[in-house]
Amino acid sequence: MDWIFTADQLPATAQAFWEYFAGQRVFTLDGQMGAGKTTFIKALCAAKGVEDATASPTFAIINQYLYHNGQAQPHIIYHLDLYRLRDEEEAITAGIEDTLYQPDAICFVEWPGIITRLLPPETVNLQLEVLPDQRRRLSIR
Repeated sequence: MDWIFTADQLPATAQAFWEYFAGQRVFTLDGQMGAGKTTFIKALCAAKGVEDATASPTFAIINQYLYHNGQAQPHIIYHLDLYRLRDEEEAITAGIEDTLYQPDAICFVEWPGIITRLLPPETVNLQLEVLPDQRRRLSIR
């Protein structure tokens, strides 16, 4: 399954993503620097109703966003950016494993290469690439 989209089509693509992946919790997102990984995750958060400001967690490593999904109790989306981490041990120390296995939370992981052994078996692995005319292709790997 591939989605090809422009920036204008991002909200509709995010909505289609959630319909396709209903019930999935953990997603990795690979792609070259500047491919739009964080922008895509922002669109996914907006489609879920996140009202907090969303930003790249490059220096914080983990950002947490809340959404209500029509319910009183908020749900959590974790956005992890592992670009600056050196190895799996540093990821464990940073609490990455706790976010990956937190029940009922959604987790997006940018630059997941150093934690492949920690990922749950049901993880959805995605690739985002830049196409001509500033379009993007999102593929399931």
